[in-house]
Amino acid sequence: MIPILTNDTTLHTPIFPTWCPGCGDFGIWGAIKKALTELQIPEEKLVIVFDIGCSGNMADFLRVYGFHSLHGRAVPIAEGIKMANHGLKVLVIGGDGGIYGEGMGHFIAACRGNHDITLLVHNNQTYGLTKGQASPTTTKGVKTGSTPQGLIESPVNPITLALSAHAGWIGRSYAGNIPFTTELIKKAMTHEGFALLDVFQPCVTFNKLNTHLWFQEHVYTLDSVGYVPNDQNKAWQIARDDDQLAVGVFWDNAQQVPYHKQVPQLKQGPLVGQLASSVNISSLQNDVS
Repeated sequence: MIPILTNDTTLHTPIFPTWCPGCGDFGIWGAIKKALTELQIPEEKLVIVFDIGCSGNMADFLRVYGFHSLHGRAVPIAEGIKMANHGLKVLVIGGDGGIYGEGMGHFIAACRGNHDITLLVHNNQTYGLTKGQASPTTTKGVKTGSTPQGLIESPVNPITLALSAHAGWIGRSYAGNIPFTTELIKKAMTHEGFALLDVFQPCVTFNKLNTHLWFQEHVYTLDSVGYVPNDQNKAWQIARDDDQLAVGVFWDNAQQVPYHKQVPQLKQGPLVGQLASSVNISSLQNDVS
């Protein structure tokens, strides 16, 4: 009998989250558990790769097969897992610092390659675990512990970056809406190819600008305006609005072939099933002789 994630309790660990009371991570944690149980993924068919930071602490709070990576290196590790065994569902959980800062190059490469992994980013617009320094998505001009006179750089826009790098599926959500985030996680994980879900995650301790109340006043759903995620130009225009923040699916290209399906060596099946003892190299030896 294959164990299946049938309810939230099967995902629990003895460790209760250590996040600050009111942290947006609680909403994302709840949405992930709800999405995984509703998807009914067999336990041994799911791997979660965690980055470092407040989001990475979730490695202690989810009972799954997982890997706690180095800062900014969660995406290439997830790609390696998928390449070794493309029969697995691979989910990456990271923050805006690790994914869009230290891991920016890996993020862009994963989009371009259309690797069949789901990337869920806790975007709280600050480095929360290290006491509130400016992150890649911090608003220009904001004063933080690392920018006491105001941030000079302009913020990264994850949605437009993913669009320009040819990601197959791009979505955005808000941690305060757990049912909505749950549905987007399910859509991202069932997409075949690379899927980015950027989640606005209020940091109640260090980010006093982008609060729960602020998001509730600025967020609207793409469904409410009849948006269809098949026009990159419209997606780009909507994503560029820094005041009225759209959440939902910006782009969905189901026709884009995932990376592992374009690798000839994987047509015979996952690498884990191709034992070295069954490989015949006699033809190569004959060529050398």
